Amino acid sequence: MIEPDPMLALIWAGIIAFAIAAYVFMDGFDLGIGILFPLFKVGKERDQAMNAIAPVWDGNETWLVMGGGGLLAAFPLAYSIILPALYPPIIAMLLGLVFRGVAFEFRWRDPRHRPVWDFAFFSGSAVAALAQGITLGALLQGIHVEGRAYAGGWWDWLTPFSMLTGVSLLIGYALLGACFLLWKTEGLVHEDARKLAKMLAPLLVLAIAAVSAATPFLSGQYYKRWFAWPNVLAAAQVPLLVAIVAVLLLWALAKGRERAPFFLTVALFLLSMAGLAVSIFPDVIPGRVSIYQAAAPGVSQGFMLVGAVVLIPVILAYTSWAYWVFRGKVGEGGYH
Repeated sequence: MIEPDPMLALIWAGIIAFAIAAYVFMDGFDLGIGILFPLFKVGKERDQAMNAIAPVWDGNETWLVMGGGGLLAAFPLAYSIILPALYPPIIAMLLGLVFRGVAFEFRWRDPRHRPVWDFAFFSGSAVAALAQGITLGALLQGIHVEGRAYAGGWWDWLTPFSMLTGVSLLIGYALLGACFLLWKTEGLVHEDARKLAKMLAPLLVLAIAAVSAATPFLSGQYYKRWFAWPNVLAAAQVPLLVAIVAVLLLWALAKGRERAPFFLTVALFLLSMAGLAVSIFPDVIPGRVSIYQAAAPGVSQGFMLVGAVVLIPVILAYTSWAYWVFRGKVGEGGYH
């Protein structure tokens, strides 16, 4: 029997984590703009907000495909357990992304029904964001596994904690979207984005605090990771950094900065992901299956790694080029 390679398992866990992080940062502000869409005036303001992401929104979703495909190929056992446990929120997320993508294209091509497409763009974005947060919360709270299969019920994912993480991610994406518009737009949309960011930033800080306070009490493993000695010395640096970045974010918004709020919000997401790693690593299904137990044979992971080494730089190159070409601000007439 061909055994998994621990080093390759660790490398692939890093690749998937990178892909998920890239998706959250890039498609997060896309979804955030969709969530905030009804708050912009019908007409030029909505068109300007949508034009801000028009050149890059579909390319941003590449990372979701890489994360999901990488999980299937590199950690098939985890994939076969996680999907049956989380079918409802995952299906809701995919349907939300489909509605959002269709609405994005058709609101320009079918102006007679633009209010319908605007609603589809908003609802698809909100459902996708909420479903992603619920999926994370359901994974964190634990999945009932017996042997090598999911043994829970259809509604196990739906709990107060999973709803908390869902709403928290919704707020986070909305803030990312507002900060992106603050950076990339001008005029009335720019001013609206600043007001929204100032309201959403404290809400996100409160949401992070609520999720962080609840997580250690979901499992004894989490509690030990955060509070047992000497782990607490290292773990305490994460909330400390979150507090520092949160203060800098509020300061940057108060001082009228344009770019800094977006990158500081990204930093809050990064620190939240670091906190997630503190809680679950090296498990891929917390408390049940580790990355080493779920890994595909080393030969398979090694073969796929060759493709990843080629493809990831290509994706990064064309993504960077797209952002560079459209690096200016968006006015009523488009990028300039």
